[in-house]
Amino acid sequence: KSLTPAQRQYLKSLAHSRQPVVMIGNNGLTPAVLKEIDHALNAHELIKIKAASDEPDTRRAWMEEMTAATGAAPVQQIGKVLVIYRAADKPVIALPS
Repeated sequence: KSLTPAQRQYLKSLAHSRQPVVMIGNNGLTPAVLKEIDHALNAHELIKIKAASDEPDTRRAWMEEMTAATGAAPVQQIGKVLVIYRAADKPVIALPS
């Protein structure tokens, strides 16, 4: 699901004060990590993920893999911090249209 620029901007502002809830360690994006991401999305809708890799290409690939596997939308990537969003069944975050 893609976000409009206004929605992405709004989510970035919300994500700013949040702490990462999932860490991708040296083993990369394992099924266990994907499961954690899925749980975190169910609980929070908007989550920050801290990636251990120093490789920007690896982090980009993880972002694509995560969003594809969880049905989430990429919001932002700053250095090693990835932000993704997936609306809950009963969304808590009201996106601007």
